[in-house]
Amino acid sequence: MQMRHLSWLGLLLLTACSSYAPPANLTAVDRETLLARMGPPDTERQTATGSRLEFPRGPMGHHTWFVYLDTAGRATRTEQVLTEPNFNEIMPGMTQDEVRQRLGRPSETQGLARSRGVVWSYRYENPFCQWFQVEMSQEQTVRSVGYGEPPECQKRDDVFIP
Repeated sequence: MQMRHLSWLGLLLLTACSSYAPPANLTAVDRETLLARMGPPDTERQTATGSRLEFPRGPMGHHTWFVYLDTAGRATRTEQVLTEPNFNEIMPGMTQDEVRQRLGRPSETQGLARSRGVVWSYRYENPFCQWFQVEMSQEQTVRSVGYGEPPECQKRDDVFIP
């Protein structure tokens, strides 16, 4: 009985992993097939050549896939956008929408003291324990950007180890 439950769990995990990323070969992949594989997108945006579906993925949001569809609803290309080259394009003065257009939704948001705005944090795949952060002003424009240490990486002094 216990072995049967483990088999089902393994199958479930394998199925979940298969929908993590878009198909490697997009030839003839239509919108319905893509959604059946990946589930509903977080956001859909209209583009000059069709639309773009945004799929934040991964443990704690380390990947966000943009899948571009033509006007017939066929996938034409994919892009994993949580990368340092894309982070380097985010500059003070950009609008909140411009950041979302380039990176998708943040992994986490935190309000700043005295209603000074918010900080958007983007986890991403890297060899260090860091995330990319964007400070947004009350006017919803980028005030500053940089890399920080996410909470799961910070050393805790209150932990007692015998």
